[in-house]
Amino acid sequence: MNKQISFKEAVTILILMLVMLGWGVIGFGLSPQIPVLTVIALLIFWLQIRGFEWEEVMKGISQGISTAIVPIFIFLLIGTLIAVWIQAGIIPSLMVLGFHMISSHFFVPSVFLVCSLVGLAIGSCFTTVSTVGIALFGMGSTLCINPALTAGAIISGAVFGDKMSPLSDSTNLASAVAETDLFDHIKNMMWSTIPAFIGSLLFFFFLGQSNKATSLAGIAAVESSLRQNFSVSFWAALPIILMFACAWKKVPAIQTLFANIFLSVAMIFVQNPGFKMQKLATLIESGYVSNSGNKTIDALLTRGGISSMMGTVSLIIMTLALGGILMHLGIIDSAMKPLVERLKKPGRLILTTIMAGIGINLFVGEQYLSVILPANAFKPAYKRIGLAPLALSRALEDGGSVINYLIPWGVAGSFVASALGVPVLDFLPFTMFSLLSPVFSILSGFTGIGLKWKQEKVA
Repeated sequence: MNKQISFKEAVTILILMLVMLGWGVIGFGLSPQIPVLTVIALLIFWLQIRGFEWEEVMKGISQGISTAIVPIFIFLLIGTLIAVWIQAGIIPSLMVLGFHMISSHFFVPSVFLVCSLVGLAIGSCFTTVSTVGIALFGMGSTLCINPALTAGAIISGAVFGDKMSPLSDSTNLASAVAETDLFDHIKNMMWSTIPAFIGSLLFFFFLGQSNKATSLAGIAAVESSLRQNFSVSFWAALPIILMFACAWKKVPAIQTLFANIFLSVAMIFVQNPGFKMQKLATLIESGYVSNSGNKTIDALLTRGGISSMMGTVSLIIMTLALGGILMHLGIIDSAMKPLVERLKKPGRLILTTIMAGIGINLFVGEQYLSVILPANAFKPAYKRIGLAPLALSRALEDGGSVINYLIPWGVAGSFVASALGVPVLDFLPFTMFSLLSPVFSILSGFTGIGLKWKQEKVA
């Protein structure tokens, strides 16, 4: 039996795979793990019928998962860091700082800035939108501001914070599949992220000015509760300064996270000398549980811990196993070879990578797959023309994770639309950060500004 997979056969497999994933995630509303596991099972069954050796299938799975060992360990450390940051008052202090940036006369741009800061602090767009975002959306309603505009500012800020936070699972995922250092990846994203941030801020500044005043009592109540239940002080800046210093000095992510965890734990014991070791162990394993009595705060700050990362870890293991099979047995290579061979210039390669991420978002509606599948498909092309993995990881974020919020049937898009009560197609034109990020990334590819090459370009 011929084991060489043809172009038509490979394309058919990928299309059927994407249809099944989209059907499961969108049609049945399942969590992504179940459709991915189903696809893996069916793919293995087909490969056995096709005559591939079981050892080759297992080798593909092993190769795919092996790239995730270090990132998975980083995810577990991030879960720990989130929990100890909340207990030590770092995240509550950042929230208080953000609330002081609210202005009733410049409400929309201040909403964008606050959600950016909160998203950066907690590394979760979903959590930012569903807690602080909802509170700010209610304030916008009292000012009679266009709900779609307010929603666009909330989502744009939350996506920016999520994208640039070392606590973000999507940022860690893009860094992992492209095989780049986490902090180098975040630093390199600034070439497209900062222009998109500035463009978004100007957009919201000109469209979102208001001459009306509104009561900030709701925000004041949240701030008061934060101060009563957490240690809110300028000392909270120490772990953040340490994190940026480590990033600047290019300290590896694992060492940076361990240093931050130890510093945060030390702060916990300084603030509360009676804090028990058993309670610290529970905090690290299960996360922080907020019992402030304020529903917004409790929803926002009940999170973290190693266990909170296990859902993401399981999805990463399964999707990378799927990617490993597709890559090792030549399915992706056969499907993409005619296209990849023509991509010999960086601008076209980055444009194609971003368009592939957008296409998978449109077809499947799943944020993680829009990062993982293009990474597996285009990684050889980046190596061939001499682009650094950082160029790939940035393109994956700009065309994958940030776009999912603009897809009505996407996991992220449907979530934020439900949380804010605004249809995706209404807030889409105002979600400027997600719209501008791929534009600046493509411009970087064609102009070469901020484009990272390997030390020696491949001729």
